[in-house]
Amino acid sequence: MKRAWQRMLSGRRLDLLDPTPVDVEIEDIAHGLSFVARWNGQTHGDWAYSVAEHAILVEEIFAVLNPDAPAKWRLVALLHDAPEYVLGDMISPVKAAIGSDYTELDAKLTAAIHLRFGLPATAPRDIKRKIKRADIISARLEAERIAGFSGAEADRIFGKLAPDLKDRFDICLRPPREVRAAFTARHEALLAAM
Repeated sequence: MKRAWQRMLSGRRLDLLDPTPVDVEIEDIAHGLSFVARWNGQTHGDWAYSVAEHAILVEEIFAVLNPDAPAKWRLVALLHDAPEYVLGDMISPVKAAIGSDYTELDAKLTAAIHLRFGLPATAPRDIKRKIKRADIISARLEAERIAGFSGAEADRIFGKLAPDLKDRFDICLRPPREVRAAFTARHEALLAAM
């Protein structure tokens, strides 16, 4: 049988086909996501725009759109792309081409991650929908500001933004060490608020 596990810097051995919460550590997630580039690295700036940075922005957008959301759903928003710490960030067309195998692997990893931090294995559908909205808003901002899309092209692909949202959020490009620390700090703050 072929090896289907990944050794993490924490020393944990994560089985990709049968992940368990015991093998999930926030430091591994933060480290991995801080080195995974969004947009396949096709962004302007001195640093890659990391999935960790994107996750922080999505959680911020989710909180603005849902000010009464409890900390546990904000944590789910922060962790919405957490499986990418081992799977990498594949653009949507690649995910679609791979199909159900990718979806199943992502779902198993998500469940293990959620359970590790005291969250339901699967978030309720309405929470997923609200996080997806924040994710799309983030993608829309990223597309125009750092990924080379014109405003019209970004509007056509991701939808137009309400004027009050368009200038409300910043896109940060930071070295991996800084974004890793910011992601971990945000995670700790949300866990404490739970």
